[in-house]
Amino acid sequence: MSQHQKRTLARVLVALALFFAIMAVDKLGFLNVPGGLWIEFGLYLIPYLIAGYDVLGRAVHGIAHGQVFDENFLMTIATVGAFALVFFPESNPHMAEGAAVMLFYQVGEWFQSYAVGKSRKSIADMMDIAPEYANLQRDGKLEEVDPYDVEVGDTIVIKPGERVPLDGVVLEGSSQLDTTALTGESIPRVVGVGAKVISGCINKGGVLTVRVEKPYGESTVQRILELVEEASERKARTENFITRFARYYTPIVVGLALVLALVPPLLFGQPLAKCVESALIFLVVSCPCALVISVPLSFFGGIGAASKIGVLVKGSSYLETLGGVQTVVFDKTGTLTNGVFTVVAVHPGKGVDPELALSYAAHAEAYSTHPIALSLRESYSGVIDRSKIDNVEERSGQGVSAVVDSHTVLVGNGKLMEAEQVPFDDCELVGTILHVAIDGAYAGHIVIADVVKEDAKETIARLHAVGVKKCVMLTGDREEVAAAVAHELGIDEYRAQCLPADKVHEVERLLAELGAKDGADEAEVNAKRPKLAFVGDGINDAPVLMRADIGIAMGGMGSDAAIEAADVVLMEDEPSKIATTIAIARKTMRIVWQNIIFAIGVKVLIMILALPFIGLANMWLAVFGDVGVACIAILNAMRALRVR
Repeated sequence: MSQHQKRTLARVLVALALFFAIMAVDKLGFLNVPGGLWIEFGLYLIPYLIAGYDVLGRAVHGIAHGQVFDENFLMTIATVGAFALVFFPESNPHMAEGAAVMLFYQVGEWFQSYAVGKSRKSIADMMDIAPEYANLQRDGKLEEVDPYDVEVGDTIVIKPGERVPLDGVVLEGSSQLDTTALTGESIPRVVGVGAKVISGCINKGGVLTVRVEKPYGESTVQRILELVEEASERKARTENFITRFARYYTPIVVGLALVLALVPPLLFGQPLAKCVESALIFLVVSCPCALVISVPLSFFGGIGAASKIGVLVKGSSYLETLGGVQTVVFDKTGTLTNGVFTVVAVHPGKGVDPELALSYAAHAEAYSTHPIALSLRESYSGVIDRSKIDNVEERSGQGVSAVVDSHTVLVGNGKLMEAEQVPFDDCELVGTILHVAIDGAYAGHIVIADVVKEDAKETIARLHAVGVKKCVMLTGDREEVAAAVAHELGIDEYRAQCLPADKVHEVERLLAELGAKDGADEAEVNAKRPKLAFVGDGINDAPVLMRADIGIAMGGMGSDAAIEAADVVLMEDEPSKIATTIAIARKTMRIVWQNIIFAIGVKVLIMILALPFIGLANMWLAVFGDVGVACIAILNAMRALRVR
């Protein structure tokens, strides 16, 4: 709670205590004396002014600067009017109600401030990731400098308890990094020599020496901060409508209140005091606070809930769109799979040790820069002795041959084996098959594949569970690989061997199935139809990310281009968080519409009851219709913050 909130709360509590004390004195009959009405008037005026002097001040300031029609103006007219009814002898005194309206309005305002502060906290935690300094290593000494002054290639030192100031690679040391503020994950990440570190994490262990790879302006932390700042500018259609609604609604309400106060007495002979009272009730209950506060608060809460799990939604407009997603399209490599080739199986020949086959293959591929060769060497646990390797020969489109420890070794595909007349076995596994032959004898084969992410299958299942009707995978990979991955994960549709332009074409086809229309005049149709989300990670995904209704980028491994083009960024490469974020978005939209329907419904009902010829509503009911409805709507809006 801020100091301002504490002072406001103290002031309101004092005013409430005085109000109830005066009410007790009044009810006990101590004011039933000559001039008691004016004593009551003066007494109720004290808590009224203590609680509402700032509201009165803002109303006067607004009138002076031409900004008349706002909630401060409505509250001032209604409460001053309630006190002014004392000048109508035929009217019952309404000083208590006038003071109560202001008091409970301030209670609602404080509650709103507290709720906004609470919903802002998770985003504020994310905003609190900016490093204040960096320990720059120069000439063997450490110099504390501004992160902006550190250049690419410089060496920095991160001590225990300090925040990582810039993105880089660990040169010395090992530690554990707290990534909670970035990814929402509570388990520390272990890093050592050669590991990449990103700015914004907190070093929880040993001293790390890091080589800087990006300037501060392009670092992870700066990119996140920029995206968070931009998010506030992208309001949802519902939020913009409520803002416009309030702008025109208030002057209309004031006009109707004047009509309600003056027309019945002039045309139908209704008592002036009764009509003025009805007009005041009308003004109190018509205050749009419940809508103006709760709708943006709901969206803010939804964005805050997403940030808790390490998902950055760039604005409420995207949260609204996400709530209507029925089709999710995935890139494969780096999104549903790890994007790194790995040895998934070693099938040795008859009587051959698997480690022996892997060892000879790793030695034969020791000088190759091909990604498959790199993954093969990484999977080999032993040390490659290059002194044992001779006569290395690359066979284009086939593989490699080499002499390893005086043995002739062949490593490659079936074409290489056929060319050397070596019988080989087929493999049922999907992936790249490397056959190995030693001195003309078949030694087995090694399966290398891009492995699906641990939570990829869970992702598809959870998306269907939250109401997504179709999950589609687009990939540039071979047909058999795409089919195997789609079958393993439960993908509804897939397209293989897609170029970037093909992915855009496929997304446009799927959008057409959802009823998408081209042209500015079709904006209303596109706003109401089901939505399509695309999830990708590479620079080649940027065009399709922008073409989809909503683009989702994998922030951990994803390219800068993809992250900039996307509307939603996953700070950790966990696609299962997409389903959680969609659930958050749908919950947020339910809350928004619940508040809109509830607030408008209650207010319209009380307005009807307040009409002079009905006369069933009093000022206390108006207080509930304003402050009570606002408090209920705020409480409901705060549910958006909770993540299941």
